[in-house]
Amino acid sequence: MHSNDAQMLVLTVLADRPLHGYAINTAIEELTGRKLGPGSLYGALSRLEARELIRPADKAADKAAETQERHRTMQITDAGRDVLRSELQQMARISAAGLRALGITPA
Repeated sequence: MHSNDAQMLVLTVLADRPLHGYAINTAIEELTGRKLGPGSLYGALSRLEARELIRPADKAADKAAETQERHRTMQITDAGRDVLRSELQQMARISAAGLRALGITPA
């Protein structure tokens, strides 16, 4: 899986509610039928946090869990929602064009 795909999956599941690492991966598995590997998941979380698209849900409580990233509850930021919306709209346009090219009427 491409790192941008992993980041999109993380943003998608966090758009619903704040989650910690294990719960993020469980939600991704429910959505896609497969889990991300630890490197893909935690790499995506690190990149998204560095880009300020996600952040710890409770920074005070998170200090104690900083060394235990699996237990850090993360939430999407307003900038993250904007990026997710834009990417999903672009994916929808591409999907619709591909379905039409295959002779399938997009939903």
